[in-house]
Amino acid sequence: MSHEESNESRRRFLKVAAGTTAAAVVLGGLPTMARSADLPHVTAADPTAKALDYIDDAAKTKNPKHKAGDNCANCQFYSGGATGYGPCALFPGKSVSAKGWCVSHAPKAH
Repeated sequence: MSHEESNESRRRFLKVAAGTTAAAVVLGGLPTMARSADLPHVTAADPTAKALDYIDDAAKTKNPKHKAGDNCANCQFYSGGATGYGPCALFPGKSVSAKGWCVSHAPKAH
């Protein structure tokens, strides 16, 4: 990926993130009692998923930034269980696969 493509990807992500945050503020945020089972799953068509190169199965990513063993279940933004789907701070109102991955992966502090 060239420097220009990287910058464009970063700009696209920031626009999507700003729009998602603004929508959450306008809608009053997520209900605090929302259960992950009630949240729709993030799809490949989701603009944020595209911007973050999200994939439901980390083992299938071709992104060079992926490190072996990284997945949503061990990311600081994920608050679901070790299997199935759960909420992610990067995808408000939606759930991601515990075995998924995106370029914003940040290991949980132990």
